[in-house]
Amino acid sequence: MLRWYQARLAARPLFTQAVTTSVLFAVGDVAAQQLVDKKGIEKHDITRTGRMALYGGVVFGPAAATWFKFLSRHVNLRSPNATILARVACDQGVFAPTFIGVFLSSMAVLEGTSPTEKLQKSYSDALLTNWMIWPFVQMANFKLVPLQHRLLFVNVISIGWNCYLSFLNSS
Repeated sequence: MLRWYQARLAARPLFTQAVTTSVLFAVGDVAAQQLVDKKGIEKHDITRTGRMALYGGVVFGPAAATWFKFLSRHVNLRSPNATILARVACDQGVFAPTFIGVFLSSMAVLEGTSPTEKLQKSYSDALLTNWMIWPFVQMANFKLVPLQHRLLFVNVISIGWNCYLSFLNSS
C-alpha cells in the first residue's frame, strides 16, 4: 500500500495529496458523528460528511501542500532548530488563523448559513484550541517528516482535529 501511495505521490503529487486529504477529512467527520455525536448509521448526515470531504480535497489539501512547499523553500535559517521554530511560527501565525476562518466560512456557505455568525460563534475557540495542539504537532512534522509526507502526517493527526472542527461547526 505504501509503495502504491509513493508511486501516486511521485506521479501526481498535488492530486494525490488532495484526494488523501478529502478521504481523511471525511473520516474525521464520520468519527465526529459516530463517536462524539453518537448518531448511529441511520442518522448519519452524509451531506455533512460530503461537505468535509469537499473542503478537504478542494480547499485544504491543495492549500496545505502548497504551503508546506513554500515554507520549505523560503523559511530557512542558519540553525535547523531555528528553521523549525520559524516554520511553526509562520504556520501558526499565518496559515492556521487564515484557514480556520476559511473552514468556518466555507462550511457556513455550503450549509446556507451566515459566515459572519459562524465566525463570531466559533473562530476564537477553534483558534485557541488549535494553538494548544498544532504547534507541537508541527514541530515534530517539520523536524522528522520529509516534505512529501508532511501533509499526510498532518492529515492523519487531523482525523481527531477534523472530528473537533466538524463537531464545533455543527454545534
